[in-house]
Amino acid sequence: MRFFSFMGILLLFCMLSFAQSKQVTGKVTDQRDGSPLPGVTIKVKGLKEGTVTNADGVFKLNVEPGASTLIFSFVGYADQEVPVSGRSTINVALGGSTKDISEVVVVGYGTQLKRDVTGSIAKINAKEIEDIPVPSFEQAIQGKAAGVVIESGSGKVGQGIKVRIRGTSSISASSQPLYIVDGMPVESSLQSDANNEVTNPLVDINPNDIESVEVLKDASASAIYGARASNGVVLVTTKKGKLNQKTIFNLDVNTSWAKPTKKRGFLNAKEYIDLIHEAAVNDGKTDFANGDTGYGTEQEAIDDYTKMYDSDILDYYSLGTDWRNLAVNTNWEDQVYRDVARSNQVNLSATGGNEKTRFFVSGFYSGQDAIVINNRFTRYGARLSLDHQATEKLNIGINMSVNRSQLDRVTDDNSFSTPGQLVAQVPISPLIDPETGKPNARTLYDNGLLDALYDTDKQITFRTLGNVYASYQFLPWLNFRSEVGTDIVNMNEDYFKSKLSQDGAGIGKGQSINAQSISLNTNNFFTINPELGGKHKLSMVLGMSYLQNDNRSASIQAEGYPSDAVKNLSGATTVTFGSSENYKYTFLSYFFRANYSYNEKYLAGFSIRADGSSRFGPDNRYGVFPAGSLGWVISQEDFLKESKALSFLKLRASAGLTGNAEIGESRFLSLYNITNYPNLPGFQPKTIGNPDLKWEKTVQVDAGLEFGFINNRISGEIDVYKKNTTDLLLSVNIPLTTGYASIYRNLGKMENKGIEFSLTTRNLEGEFKWNTTFNIAYNKNKITDLQGQIINTGSQRAVEGEAIGSFYLPKFAGADPQTGVALYLDSSGKTTTEFSKAPKMVVGNSNPDFTGGFTNNFSYKGFDLSVFFTFVNGNSIYNGAGIYQTTGFANGLDNQTRDILNRWQKPGDITNVPKVGYYYGTGAEATSRYIYNGSYIRLKNVTLSYNLPKRAMSALKIQGIKVYVAGYNLWTKTDYLSDPEVNTAPLASESNTSTNTSGGVDFYTIPQARTFTAGVNIRF
Repeated sequence: MRFFSFMGILLLFCMLSFAQSKQVTGKVTDQRDGSPLPGVTIKVKGLKEGTVTNADGVFKLNVEPGASTLIFSFVGYADQEVPVSGRSTINVALGGSTKDISEVVVVGYGTQLKRDVTGSIAKINAKEIEDIPVPSFEQAIQGKAAGVVIESGSGKVGQGIKVRIRGTSSISASSQPLYIVDGMPVESSLQSDANNEVTNPLVDINPNDIESVEVLKDASASAIYGARASNGVVLVTTKKGKLNQKTIFNLDVNTSWAKPTKKRGFLNAKEYIDLIHEAAVNDGKTDFANGDTGYGTEQEAIDDYTKMYDSDILDYYSLGTDWRNLAVNTNWEDQVYRDVARSNQVNLSATGGNEKTRFFVSGFYSGQDAIVINNRFTRYGARLSLDHQATEKLNIGINMSVNRSQLDRVTDDNSFSTPGQLVAQVPISPLIDPETGKPNARTLYDNGLLDALYDTDKQITFRTLGNVYASYQFLPWLNFRSEVGTDIVNMNEDYFKSKLSQDGAGIGKGQSINAQSISLNTNNFFTINPELGGKHKLSMVLGMSYLQNDNRSASIQAEGYPSDAVKNLSGATTVTFGSSENYKYTFLSYFFRANYSYNEKYLAGFSIRADGSSRFGPDNRYGVFPAGSLGWVISQEDFLKESKALSFLKLRASAGLTGNAEIGESRFLSLYNITNYPNLPGFQPKTIGNPDLKWEKTVQVDAGLEFGFINNRISGEIDVYKKNTTDLLLSVNIPLTTGYASIYRNLGKMENKGIEFSLTTRNLEGEFKWNTTFNIAYNKNKITDLQGQIINTGSQRAVEGEAIGSFYLPKFAGADPQTGVALYLDSSGKTTTEFSKAPKMVVGNSNPDFTGGFTNNFSYKGFDLSVFFTFVNGNSIYNGAGIYQTTGFANGLDNQTRDILNRWQKPGDITNVPKVGYYYGTGAEATSRYIYNGSYIRLKNVTLSYNLPKRAMSALKIQGIKVYVAGYNLWTKTDYLSDPEVNTAPLASESNTSTNTSGGVDFYTIPQARTFTAGVNIRF
C-alpha cells in the first residue's frame, strides 16, 4: 500500500513538474528590416540553459518553473531582456546593430552573419537603389560594389546590359553572371529578334520590389553554385512582410524628364558648304599635280572640281532650295532625339503580418520614353510574397510575380534607318520635300525619319517568375526545405516596314517572332545547426537541385502589303520565310556546405558541388567544384579585445574551383540543317561535334582584410584575388577543307587578377548626419594560352599575351605638316604616307584599369541628400563611325563632326586632322586615329528628399510622406567626344565570342540620358 502511495505521489509530482515546464517558441529578426537573424543566443536569466536561432531566426526553448525573463544576445546588437509572462510565443526584434560586420547577408541556400562570412560578398540594400529612374536593377547597382563593372551601352531603353564580375572569364562561353531571384535561377539569355541588338530579359524584375542584392565574387562564396559560377553570382532577394505588424500601404509616384547627356555637334550649312569647296580646291590641286587630267592650269582644275561639287552634290541634295544663301540649315542631330523624354512610374504595396503569417503584395506601372525617337518601354505587373507558420514545425510560403512589358524598338546602330544615323545627312537637305509636303526621301542616305513615321517594331513579353516552399523543423538543429520554382517567359515581336518607308522598299515587309522559355527548378536541402556547446558553432547545408529549361521559337516573314491599313502578316501577299526551333537543357546538382567557428574568432568554411549538364557528352557530363576558406577575427584576441580604437579586424582567405557551361546546346554533337529546295527535302551538315567537350574551369584564390575603427565609424575591406580559367570552351578555327569553319574545343587559358577596396565612414552623427562610402577596384585581364588561335571581332581581337578586347589597328601618326597627308607608323616605327605599309598593332584596350563609386549621404531634420559619383579609368573607346564623320569626305559626303574644323589647311599646320578631299582625301581608314581615352568621372545620381514632420502625419493619420527630387547623369568629365558610357550592342544572332571580345565601340550609338525626377512617397 505504501508502495502505491509513494508511486502516486511521485506520479503527481512528475505531472505537476511537466505541467509547470513549458516550451517557448518564437522568431528573432533585425529591427531595421525584419530580416531573420540566425545564431542568436537565447538564455533564461540566471540560468545556464539556452539555445540559438536557426537559419530562419526561429528558436524553441523549454522554460523551467521560476523562469521569468529571457535574454537575447547577438554580436553587434544590443542585448534585450524579455519577460516570459506566461507566454508560449515570443517574437523579438533586435536593434542597435552596426552595419557591415553584423548585418545578415544572403548566401547560397541560406543566410550568414557578415562577421562570420569567409568569402567575398558585396551587399546592396533597397535604400541604395530606390528613386533611381532606370528600368533595370543592374543599372541601379552600377558603381555600388567594388569589382562589379556594369555597362548599359546606350541611351536606348530595354537594351542589353553587360555585367562583369572581376573581369571577363571566357571567350566563346557567356561571361554574364548567374542570377538567382529568391532561390530561383532565372533565364537571362536573349529572347528577341536575332537581326536586331540584344535586349535585356532582366528588365522584367521591378527594382522597387527588391530588398537586397548580394554579389558573390570569390569562389568560396559562389562555388556552391558550381558549374555556373565562374562569372560570379548575383542573388536578388525580394521584399517580404513583417511579423506582428499591422498592414502598411506604401504608394510611390514619380515623373521624369530626360535629354541626352551630350551631343557630338555637327557642321551647320555654311561650314559644310565651305568644307565642300575646300575639298574641291584640294582635289583640283592634287589632280593637276598628278598630271593626268589634261587641264591647262591648276585653277582650271580647281574650277572644274568646284563646279562638279556644286552641281552634282549641293544642287541635288538641296532639293532646289537656295543653298548659296543658306535657305536651309537643318540640324539633323536634333531630329534624332525627343524634345523631352517623359517617364511616369507608380508603385503601390501593402505589407504586414501577425504572429504566424506575413505578407507583401505590390503592383506597379512604368512608362518610359527613351531620349531617341520611337523608342519606349512600358511595363506593369504584380508581386505576392506570403509566408505562413502552419504548425510549430512547418512553414510554407510563396513568392510570385507576373509582369507584362512592351518595348517599342528602333533598328540597330548599323542600320541606315536607325535614328542615330540621321546625323550623316547633309545640313542643306530640307526635312520636308517642298514638292510633296512629306518627309524628304532624296537625302544622302535613307532618311530614318520616314522609317520612324511609318514603321513599327513592338516586342511584348509576359513573364511569370516565382516559387513555393515548405520548411519543416524536424529537430531544433535540423531543418528541411523544399522549394519549386518556375520562370515562364512568353515573347512576341512584330515588326512592320511600310512600303512608304526606306526599309519597306516600296512593297512593305513584315515579320512575327514568337518565343517561349519555360524553366522549372527545384531545390531540396537540409540545414543542420547542431548544438555543440561551449565555444563551437557549426552550420551545414546538404541538398540537391534540378533545373530544366525548354525554349521554343518560331518566325515568319512576309511582304507585299497593299496599304498600311493592315499591319499584321495577314495583310501581306507573299510569305517569304518561315522557321521554328526547339532546344532544351537540364542540370542535376548535389551540394554541401559547412561553416565552423571557434570562440567567435576562428572561422572555416567548405563547400562542394557536383553538377551534371545535358550540354556535355556522357563521358564528361559531371563536374565537381570544391572551395574552402579560413577566417581569423583578430579583434577577438585578448591583446586587441579591449582596444578602444579598433572595433573589428578580420583576415580571411579562400580558394576554390567554379565552372562555366554557357555555350548553348548540343555543342558535343554533329548537327545537320534541313535543306529547303522545293519538293526535295533533305539534310546538310551544319556543325561538327566534339564528344570530349567538358566544363570550362576557373580556379580563384582570394585574400581579404575587413576592418572597423572607433566603434566602426570607419569600416571597410580590402581584397586581393587571382582567377585562372583553363579548358576554355573555345570556338576554334579549323581548315575549311573539312567542310566546317570551326569546332568547340577545350583550348586555352585566361587570367584575371586584381585588388578591391571599399570604405564606409560615419563622419558626423547626431542631429546632422553625414556618412560616406567609397569603392575602387583594379582588374587586369590577360589571355595566357590560345595555342596560336587568334579571334578577330572587327577592330578587336583575342590573342595570346594580350587582354581580351584589345583594339588591333594600324597606328595613326597625325598629318604631315607640309602636305596635310595622313601619316602612319610602319613596321620599323617610322612614319609613312602609305597605309599598306602600316601593320596592325595593339593600340588600346576596352577593359578599364580602375572602376568605382563614391557616395555621400547627409540628413538633417527630415531632409536627406544623397550624392553619388561613378568613375572609370584606363579604358579605350573606338569611334567606329569616325571614318565617315571626321575624314573630310574621303569616305562619303556625310556631315562632319566639329573637330574637322581643326583640319590641316596650309603648310606648317600641326594637327591630327589631315586635309579634306573627296577623291584625294587621306586618313579615312580604320586606325588608331579613332581611338580615344574612355576614362570618365560622372555625377551619377543626386537625390534630395524631405520627410514631413510626424506631428502633421499623425493629424492626417498617415505614417509618413516623403517628397523627393533626383537627378541622374547630371555631370560628366571626360576626354571623349561624346558620352563615354557607350558600346554598340552586338546583334542577337552574334555569338558569345563577339560579346566577350567586343567592347567600347561607338558606331552612331545613342548617348546616355540626363534625367530629372520628382516624386512623392506616402505610407499609410
